[in-house]
Amino acid sequence: MAKAKILVVDDDRKIVELVRLYLEKDGYRVLVAYDGLKALELARQRRPDLIVLDLMLPQLDGLDVCRILRGEGNKVPIIMLTAKTAEEDKLVGLDLGADDYVTKPFSPRELVARVRAVLRRLREEEYKGPSEVRFGDLLVDFVRHEVRVRGEPVHLTPTEFRLLEVLIKEPGRAFSRLELLDRVFGYDFEGFERTIDVHVKNLRRKIEPDRKNPTYIKTVYGVGYKFAEG
Repeated sequence: MAKAKILVVDDDRKIVELVRLYLEKDGYRVLVAYDGLKALELARQRRPDLIVLDLMLPQLDGLDVCRILRGEGNKVPIIMLTAKTAEEDKLVGLDLGADDYVTKPFSPRELVARVRAVLRRLREEEYKGPSEVRFGDLLVDFVRHEVRVRGEPVHLTPTEFRLLEVLIKEPGRAFSRLELLDRVFGYDFEGFERTIDVHVKNLRRKIEPDRKNPTYIKTVYGVGYKFAEG
């Protein structure tokens, strides 16, 4: 079985070639783009399994590429590359629907490990419980990886779906942010706890009738989050 197809986007051709070398060495098929418009074109036409996307790009920056793809309902996992180290800059990408980030300068081996981790989450063993769960107007189909609210489809990123899946399978259980990081991203994820807050905010925006007074995903102050009990 062929390995996943990865789209690498960066205006620094040396970085692109280095990342391509390490990904191909690991068995992945690699597409490349050096600006945001070409990245959009390849994402739409070639349907990569994952995108490694630089934040600062000519013609159309990485944040806009991410925003447009998510707006089109494209759920492809996205790992952002950024030279910025401020926490807020990383949160912007996550807020737009990116699944992970790597800060420049980075080790190519670390990036490949992140690619493996994100794709591994998508290939996890099939859920052995009910194929779907309904809670009020919310329907989650674990087999088809689909979510509907009041019968209308809701487009979630792979990370958002995984987070919702973890919470809804154990309603009433309070998860700490660190525990959710581990369950959603894996033990080797080196992000910060506010990553979970960003994804929860995005989930609430998409599924809650009133995100300021959540029906489904409840904040447990001093702990983290839980899914409401039926």
